[in-house]
Amino acid sequence: MNSHSYLRAFLAGVFLPTLILPVLLTAYIVGRVVLKMPIPIEQALIFPMAIVPSAFGLWNMLWLGSHRRTRLPIGVHGAILPFLILPSGAAAATGFGVLAFGAQGVVWFHIVHVPYALIAPGFLAVVIGYYLIWKYIVGGLNGALGIA
Repeated sequence: MNSHSYLRAFLAGVFLPTLILPVLLTAYIVGRVVLKMPIPIEQALIFPMAIVPSAFGLWNMLWLGSHRRTRLPIGVHGAILPFLILPSGAAAATGFGVLAFGAQGVVWFHIVHVPYALIAPGFLAVVIGYYLIWKYIVGGLNGALGIA
């Protein structure tokens, strides 16, 4: 089953984000409409809903195309992705006025203050999460689709 291996790689990559984003959208609707949260969280949802599924799919296609040369395990390959997504998301959020960098930390929506001391452990947790997602879920889907 060697036909359309890049299409299968893309579909295996977009599987998990496509399942998680409706849950985030439901949480947004409950928070914004039912609980009347004053934070305009829809501005923070636009970037992940538009970029993350495609990034996962394209990143899995890149792993498939480069794996024979690099021999990089899929978990390590997936753990590199936050180093691309998070800075680009931060740049987009700064450009849209959702995120501001201050002397003490990051200010999100002009309301939520996150100290710089919490950003590094949070980013480390994201990298570990991506490693595990890519190793077990995306790697498992790649194996089930016969492209691993």
